Amino acid sequence: MQPATELVRLSGEAVIPLSTLDPAGPLDDLGWLDEAIGDARVVAIGESAHYNGESYRLRHRLLRYLAERHGFGAYAMESGFVEGWPVDGWVRGDEAQDPEQLSRLLANGLTSLMGLWTQMRAQLEWMRQHNRTASRPVGFYGIDLSGSNASLLPGLDAVLAYLAQADPEYAVDPGVRETASAFAAASAFSIPQAFAAYGQLAPESKNALTASLADLTARMTARRLDYLRRTTVDAYERAFRSLSLTVAIDAVIRELSGGGPDGIGASIRDAAIADTVEWILRREDRIVLAAHNGHIQRRPLTLPGMAPMTTMGMHLADRLGDDYLVIGATSGTGQTLNTAADFYTGTLFTQMGPAQPGSLDALMDASHDGPFATDLRRLSPADTATVRAVSAQRFGAVHTDLSPLEAYDLIVHLPHVTPAAPDHAALAHAPRDVQEAFSQYKPE
Repeated sequence: MQPATELVRLSGEAVIPLSTLDPAGPLDDLGWLDEAIGDARVVAIGESAHYNGESYRLRHRLLRYLAERHGFGAYAMESGFVEGWPVDGWVRGDEAQDPEQLSRLLANGLTSLMGLWTQMRAQLEWMRQHNRTASRPVGFYGIDLSGSNASLLPGLDAVLAYLAQADPEYAVDPGVRETASAFAAASAFSIPQAFAAYGQLAPESKNALTASLADLTARMTARRLDYLRRTTVDAYERAFRSLSLTVAIDAVIRELSGGGPDGIGASIRDAAIADTVEWILRREDRIVLAAHNGHIQRRPLTLPGMAPMTTMGMHLADRLGDDYLVIGATSGTGQTLNTAADFYTGTLFTQMGPAQPGSLDALMDASHDGPFATDLRRLSPADTATVRAVSAQRFGAVHTDLSPLEAYDLIVHLPHVTPAAPDHAALAHAPRDVQEAFSQYKPE
């Protein structure tokens, strides 16, 4: 006999069908967004796992709607802040068309493997084309720690380049970069080796690095007005945000390598990326924010074996109130990101089993056959009670405790998810360890 929870579903009135996920298709079925977003300045769109093609296409389609119909002027993505600046220049048309430039940017301007897929190429191409005639261009921003969250070098080099202009008389201790280079990760595939190398550093070297970053922060803060006489405000602000994120990477690596009992490393990262979103809001009126469900949700994230994490979404909800709208994503069947060790040898995806009874994914999958949206704030009393009974959500191959009504405003369900298509032109410009891993990847 099947558990009763597997048969629970939402009523038909709670289901808003999506006619397509094609970003180039008609947008008429997205009219429900008009009322849903209201005057929100940040619309966050989640995903239950990275690198699924359907998630890329959904976010591209929603970005197109929000840019064309509501004037949203920024796409902020879970990718490195420093690396994203050249991508922003490309989509705004600052550079002449170069067939290879976009491939280089996809490989190195988006971190954590986020750009190595044809669906991401299509979105950036659309953004550039849109910006040619749009009265309000759409910019690109990375919100995340640079160096795939494990290397200080991209942020540190950006800061050192700025100081060479703003403070040329100041001699930065070369040991700072030397120590950072000792555990730099070339890509997401190098993170285990980077953490191992950091663990082998002498305690005094780690402490000296942290102290030097603190000294740089204090100097840039104290001499801000002096620096603005030599550089622009924009250059200073970019450099200082880059330094702040570099300090956060150092803190995350120190905490994770030390095995801190409270698991604060993940919370340090999310607080830093929330600060970056707020920084972007000082430049842009309205933002489409793309990140994992675990970052955008308004409730603590609990994963097996980890302490509850204070999410970016919790910080943004606290700071922005109703200006922050959260669209979570669920999935039914298909393949998801592989979180096992063989990911690093090219087994990038794994088959998903059925969603856990009583989970949000199981409820959504039982409610409609195709992709659809549900506005959790406008449910009937009966549907509200059904959603309130949900106690978990699937993130990739694992389930985590969750109260959907507290975490999200809306949900979009993707009934079947597949791996995004590798972009071979971009891969040709990727670091060697990325190329080696993808050479062993055999799509099913």
